[in-house]
Amino acid sequence: VQLQASGGGLAQVGGSLKLACEASGTNALLNAVQWHRQAPGEQRELVATLMRRASGDTTTLDPSVKRRFTVSREGNTVYLQMIDLQAMDSGDYFCNANVYTPSGGSVWYWGQGTQVTVSS
Repeated sequence: VQLQASGGGLAQVGGSLKLACEASGTNALLNAVQWHRQAPGEQRELVATLMRRASGDTTTLDPSVKRRFTVSREGNTVYLQMIDLQAMDSGDYFCNANVYTPSGGSVWYWGQGTQVTVSS
């Protein structure tokens, strides 16, 4: 399974970006996808989680982004829509995904990051 994060770039404070995490190499639906942010010199932090449920996807957002970020899914691509961007949102954004294995377990995969820079 390969994950490709894209959509990063330069935005101004108050602007918006939409990141995408596309999974390939599997026909299975992703069980869960997480978005993480790592600012320069800081630890990677979890900002958003999307869980696939039979009754519909559920999403969880860090309080610092809850009113500004939304997570959605189309097939095996998960999006992170970011609005009202702030300088604190700058960093590398990574996605990881959980996929069932044929043996009945599950594995987390990581993708490469996409850089977001928010300038004032």
